[in-house]
Amino acid sequence: MYRSLLGGGFADLRRMPSEVIFDEPKCTVHHYEPTADPDPDALPVLLIPPMAATPVCFDLRRGCSMVEFLLDTGRPTYLVDYGDISTLRDQDLGLEFWIDTVLPDAIASVLADSGASGVHLVGWCLGGILEMFTAAAHPDLPIVSVTSVASPFDFGQVKVLGPVRIMEDLTNGVLTTGLVRVLGGIPGRLNGLIYRWLDPVKQIKKPLLQLQSRDDPDTLAQIEAVDVLMDTMEAYPGRSISQIYHSLIRTNRFSEGRLVLKGGRVVELGEVTVPVMAIAGTGDLFFAPPASAHHVATLLTKSPSVRLETAPGGHLGVLSGRSARDTTWRYVEEFLADHDVA
Repeated sequence: MYRSLLGGGFADLRRMPSEVIFDEPKCTVHHYEPTADPDPDALPVLLIPPMAATPVCFDLRRGCSMVEFLLDTGRPTYLVDYGDISTLRDQDLGLEFWIDTVLPDAIASVLADSGASGVHLVGWCLGGILEMFTAAAHPDLPIVSVTSVASPFDFGQVKVLGPVRIMEDLTNGVLTTGLVRVLGGIPGRLNGLIYRWLDPVKQIKKPLLQLQSRDDPDTLAQIEAVDVLMDTMEAYPGRSISQIYHSLIRTNRFSEGRLVLKGGRVVELGEVTVPVMAIAGTGDLFFAPPASAHHVATLLTKSPSVRLETAPGGHLGVLSGRSARDTTWRYVEEFLADHDVA
């Protein structure tokens, strides 16, 4: 669209250079090349995307990249990449696979590569939920702090899901569970469509915004970069999306800080014993509104400190929007620096 209607791409989509330090199924860990002199006091940070989103979410485009920002502060920066997720091959992978295997392995690889005694975790959306429950399930892991960005911890606060719950109650959940069984999960292309059209007004107005912004290359660059992310989304495995659906959406028992995993094993956020920060987007109405993202503070009964922040932007904008540099990213770096003691 950008090339045909507007004469070429506007976004600088070069990814920050990195090397792979660990590579196992669904767990490829990247170490980003430093861009500034290393801060000798800065412990490494591991960035954790949700299943459906590629690592592009943390490195959207030059100038709107949390990775780029963290590197410029001199902090060792790593990211875990789940790679290709198939609704056929991977449909039996549940949340326990990420909580018990993927994230612990990623953390171990960061420590081995950096030689550090501890690591900070920063997760976006479901990535923030996974890291939080990993910290709760494995208190022996050398996690120094946990930061969630736009992570919903109370789906009762997500008002747009009200009609969905009514429909699910009327069908006793058969519609969604049946669809997941047939598809083996939610395919990546469908995830991209769902994300886009949860805000139909925005999508309908998008062509007009592009035309009105034809003399504003930065706005066009942001639209283009977001489209690239949406077009490259991965799938949710069947078992994982079923757990998410039943715990977060169907019953909202997740708001009690409890997650039931395979075999009836229960993990509780009340077991998190490290400092936590939760950042919410003021414009995030469809996924993690502030009341939902900040609800986690009521669940972290053993955390020594919980910091709550809000920043401009919607679900993705709060992480990688044009104002994130002066808000979200600065909150993150301040929080990490305050807890750079393992």
